[in-house]
Formats: sequence, structure tokens, C-alpha cells
Amino acid sequence: MRKFLALVLLFTVASCGTKKKTTYSTSKSRTVSVNATSTERRSARPTVASRKAEKTSNSKVDNIINTALQYSGVRYKFGGTTKKGMDCSGLLYVAFGEHDVQLPRVSRNMAEEGRRVRVKDVEKGDLLFFSTQKRGRGINHVGMVVAIEDDEIKFIHSSSSRGVIVSSLREGYWNYAFVKATRVL
Repeated sequence: MRKFLALVLLFTVASCGTKKKTTYSTSKSRTVSVNATSTERRSARPTVASRKAEKTSNSKVDNIINTALQYSGVRYKFGGTTKKGMDCSGLLYVAFGEHDVQLPRVSRNMAEEGRRVRVKDVEKGDLLFFSTQKRGRGINHVGMVVAIEDDEIKFIHSSSSRGVIVSSLREGYWNYAFVKATRVL
């Protein structure tokens, strides 16, 4: 009995507990609101050297984002790392890992990787960390920036209530739960 209670306690404390009250439409289909692209629009003409470095960097970021987006609609599963089910850190662990970027498996450990960036400076591929617990500010959820449109930051993550989805940092719940952003690439 103690093992069962310890397991239940571990699950509730360590999970990507991202439940929130939401309303759903009667349609069961899910749509992806963001698609990664392989080319970026440039407003200024960068130098050849900076363009080459940027292209290499952007293509790796875009590839990682595309990999993560392939899991859109996959249901939430604590500890999951397959199309049968994923949790938030599992999604990013797999997406980055498929492109030879090793990240820790747990969101609170991922938060120790890379360098911290301010929200106004985030770019595609940056990681966003959240505390969704009612008590304390411990990091227990992670997402990855997939697009920035008109100062709106969109990120992919796996929520316990809706699975792998793209959300906006403008949503009150995510804005309130936000802790920090880091850049690992």
C-alpha cells in the first residue's frame, strides 16, 4: 500500500501537471496552428558569413521544430516518448535527440541547460519553463517556441488535458505559470 501511495505522490509532484479548465468544441479533430518552414524571410541583407551561420542554425532549429510538430495531437502519457503518448519533457527530449542534441529527460533538469534569455528576446527553438503547481514555484512543465507572430510567442508542449498542442504565451494560464526561457542551441 505504501508503494502505491508513494507512486501516486510521485506522479502528482513530478508530472507535467498542466490541467486547466477549458472548453472544447464538439468536433474531435485537432489542427496545428503553426507549421515550421525550411526558409526564413529576411528583411535586412546580412553578410554572407552571417547568413551561412544563420542558415545552419535555423535549419537545425526548423528541423527540431518540424520533428516536434509531427507529434501534434498525440495524447498525454506520463513518462511517454512515443506516438502512443508523451509528456512535456518527453516531447522535447525526443525532438532534440533525433537531431543529436542531448537534453535531460526531466523538465526541471532541462531548465538547468543552456543560457537564460529574456522573454522579449526569445527565438524559435528556445525552451519555455513553467510552474503549474498551486504551491511553490518549482519548474514542472516545458515547451519549445515554434513561432513568434506579432509579438505573440507560440510554443509546442504536451498538456495533461489535451496532449501535444501549440499554445500561446498570451493565454492567461501560461503567462501566469511562466518561470523562465533558455536557449540551448
